[in-house]
Amino acid sequence: MKIVVAACQVEEIVKKSRFIGIISPCRSEAEALAVLTDLHRRYPDASHIVYAYRIQSADGLVCRFHDAGEPSGTAGKPIFQHLEGKQLINLVVAVVRYFGGVKLGAGGLTRAYGNVAKAVIEAADIVDYIEFAEVNLTLDYNQLQPLEYQLKKLDGCILSQDFSDNVRLTVKLPKHNLASLSAFLP
Repeated sequence: MKIVVAACQVEEIVKKSRFIGIISPCRSEAEALAVLTDLHRRYPDASHIVYAYRIQSADGLVCRFHDAGEPSGTAGKPIFQHLEGKQLINLVVAVVRYFGGVKLGAGGLTRAYGNVAKAVIEAADIVDYIEFAEVNLTLDYNQLQPLEYQLKKLDGCILSQDFSDNVRLTVKLPKHNLASLSAFLP
């Protein structure tokens, strides 16, 4: 799976209609809805604001798309298919349309929305998604330095530490490195 690093925007004119493609990273469905609310505020006179999003949550993958008044299946679904095809998560892709007076037909709308979604995805900075885990540990003082070295090798970091009779830590590292950390710990 892959994620988008930063928001990005492209614009295309198709038969006098103006299409603005916007891609934005989101960590939750509430964040995606906030992005969409902001788009409605920024483009109040748009004919349609069509969107699709895929968000990885604790309950699984949350997927939504909306045609925003366009004929059913001609707007949100083509955008969603690009997200699904590229295995993108934790993002929202919206296409803002200003109607130019020329009807595109169902096939024309599907192509236009799909092409703008594809263009904004290609313009975005996309990286592999890495799921992280947080682990609470209690160690003796003499184990701290070897643990710090091991964490560097496993792309992890110490989030918090408390020094008393022993050292209590909260560490964060990629989930796929948890087994290696467990093998290192006594």
